[in-house]
Amino acid sequence: MLERTSALAALVDTVIDARAGTGTMVLVSGEAGVGKSSLLRAFADQLPSDVRVLRGACDDLLTARTLGPLRDAAAATGGPLETALANGTYDGIFEAAIAELSAHATIVLVVEDVHWADDATLDVLGYLARRIHRLGAVVVASIRDGGAPTGHPLQRWLGTLNGARRVVLPPLSVAAVGELAHQTGWDPVVLHSLTGGNPFFVTEVLAAALGEVPDTVVDAVLTRVRRLSPESQQALAQLAVIPGTVDLELVDAVLGGSLALAEAETHGILQVHPDGVAFRHELARQAIELSLPMLRRRGLHQAVVTALLGRSRLDLDRLIHHAVRAGDTDAVVAHSAQAARQAAAARSHRQALAHFEAAVKHANRFEPAERAALLVDYAWELHNAHHFLDALTSAEQAVSIYSGLNDPVALGQAAVLLSRLYYLVGETTRSEVVARAAVATLEPTGSLPASAYATTYHGAVLALAGDPLAASTLRRARVLAENAERIDLIELCLIYQALAEPDLDTGSRIALLRQSIDFALVHGHHEHAARGYTNLALLLYRHGRLDELEQCVTEGLTFSHDRGFEQHMYVLKSQACMVRLHRGDWAGAEAGLAALLDQEEDAGLLHSIAEPVHARLQARRGALDSGKQLVAAWQEALRQRSLTSLAFAGIALMEWAWLANEPHTATAILDSWAPHAHRPEAEPVTAELRRYAARLAITPATAHKPTDDPYERALQQADSDAVEPVIDALRALDDLGANAAATIVRRRLKTLGVRTIPRGRASSTRAHPAGLTNRQVDVLDLLAEGLTNAEIAARLVVSVRTVDHHVSTILCKLGVSSRREAVARTTQAARSSR
Repeated sequence: MLERTSALAALVDTVIDARAGTGTMVLVSGEAGVGKSSLLRAFADQLPSDVRVLRGACDDLLTARTLGPLRDAAAATGGPLETALANGTYDGIFEAAIAELSAHATIVLVVEDVHWADDATLDVLGYLARRIHRLGAVVVASIRDGGAPTGHPLQRWLGTLNGARRVVLPPLSVAAVGELAHQTGWDPVVLHSLTGGNPFFVTEVLAAALGEVPDTVVDAVLTRVRRLSPESQQALAQLAVIPGTVDLELVDAVLGGSLALAEAETHGILQVHPDGVAFRHELARQAIELSLPMLRRRGLHQAVVTALLGRSRLDLDRLIHHAVRAGDTDAVVAHSAQAARQAAAARSHRQALAHFEAAVKHANRFEPAERAALLVDYAWELHNAHHFLDALTSAEQAVSIYSGLNDPVALGQAAVLLSRLYYLVGETTRSEVVARAAVATLEPTGSLPASAYATTYHGAVLALAGDPLAASTLRRARVLAENAERIDLIELCLIYQALAEPDLDTGSRIALLRQSIDFALVHGHHEHAARGYTNLALLLYRHGRLDELEQCVTEGLTFSHDRGFEQHMYVLKSQACMVRLHRGDWAGAEAGLAALLDQEEDAGLLHSIAEPVHARLQARRGALDSGKQLVAAWQEALRQRSLTSLAFAGIALMEWAWLANEPHTATAILDSWAPHAHRPEAEPVTAELRRYAARLAITPATAHKPTDDPYERALQQADSDAVEPVIDALRALDDLGANAAATIVRRRLKTLGVRTIPRGRASSTRAHPAGLTNRQVDVLDLLAEGLTNAEIAARLVVSVRTVDHHVSTILCKLGVSSRREAVARTTQAARSSR
């Protein structure tokens, strides 16, 4: 353990803290081969006997094992975590993990190679990390530098670990390399230069004959392997296609015994543990595997498939990994759907999608009913990941298949999902038609649960579209759900009744939503709880209850993140941006909205929140060309009829109309809004639309409500007939960067007879490129290359609409009106800084 004393001491200190009642999450990081596993073994070996150590590892499989490291850690413990993992539903996995770490005086949970973890494992580790300080336990996770690309769930997970301790393992120094190379004939400086001080590479080079200088780790490993007997080399090749620790039963099955590996163990290539055999380092395994010809690898993978199929209990994730690599279509078809459903049950959504995709590639091999069921489940997972267009395609195919089968219950239930997906892609009318047809299909079947399901979702889409029949439909659905003892559907009825009942006050609507969340949490219906948080946040925002909104967003985001509900996280993040906007943190709001708009174009209805608010913010800053985007968003909202879309797009466009002095646009908005003004929960939207219309003298002025929003407060002050409050308002608007409103207030000061009007911030300050986000800098660089927005979108793998937003923002921040001016301004700034 050369030069690892301080790292080892840091780990031991966490156990001392745990004994005192304060738990810790520790991240051990470093490059591949730097000695993370060796450090963790040394740490575990020196712990006192009364400290219980649970160990698990993630493997480099095609699709990560669902909760694999936790299964390893809990195996044969008989504790709550092993019990929760065994029941197959995983509903109590978070509570079981807490109970497991609380079941002993001091527990250390070690999870290696988290960069290969599945979503569910990351969720459980994140859940533990946020609560570990209350437990007498330590959770240690090792992570390889560069182990996950930008945007990978691991990066999101790391961003949530604010209180975790970091132990970073650097490469060895020249002195340490010299100590390893003592009496080998190697010059320490030369060896350090060759290996970069990486301990694994150093030991592999030292294992080679002096003078044999391998170019890479692969060469070093293969040099050592070639010294083994042919039988041992053949056994190593078979073992090399199996990532992670290979249990002895599987070793015996694929090799007929482990004696052929003894030579490799003696030479330090393999290590034998109580739970199996593993390469001394994953780099060594990969080096051997990659050196094998493709056809031989396929054969070796097929041998593993045969061995795994012969076991009494299938390891589905490993089986699919090897079946895909072996090209064994029969095994993929037979087991991939089951593996996908197992991963989905554990909320390992990336892994579920990967398994479903493997199955769907061979969909023609499934019987029609089985194929349709597969497509429905695949569509639901795509829906959870908010890949709505792909989900819609899959659901349409399923409904088409069921239409040719004599199974009206399955057809009706698939149509319910199809209806929801039509709504989420903005096809509200088609959603209503399909939902109504689903009810008509299911009612004659006599299936009470299915009828309750269809009626609930029919009522939901009616509520979202503002149909007056929504309330009565949901009341009927709730009775059906109660009779069918479907608490999950009762939860949904409560959510949508909060939106649809015409005579409820705001407090009653909030109470219904909170009741739905409580029911869903108690009964483990996690998606419904996340949906409840989302709708509650939108309701609280509409009524300006920012403190409650902030709390709801915090709770809802933590919950949705833990369970991997990307769709609901998107909406809740947008509401977090709204809080920042109304608190005066425009930069934070803009960065958050831009990040949401940078997500894949297949976000469907979700963009109807972030898009108009982002354009509204740009209009406030003076980029009045954002009006085109807002008009398009308003037209789309009118087509969708979603109150949320109408509210965000309509209010944003109305503010733009005031800033741009476009009274005819404001009048058209009020006319288009009139058919929706009677809807439940429309009153706050009407009030805000009329407030901006009054500033254009289209409607009578209304009394100002007290507000904590510095922008709205400044606009209220600007309405004063006294000069001083108006000047104070102007200064506040300038501080916010509200250039468009500030221009209007300056004109008003002139009408009040003020000759010396405070000047705004200098354009050079506004134009400084440092105000751009990293993505906006990328866009500006591509503008400088002369690329069109479509070409930029292709280069950055985002939508053209997203690039339009970025370009608009760049022009606004740089204080220019054209792309050419933006490039020129930046070039000029770069020259002046030299």
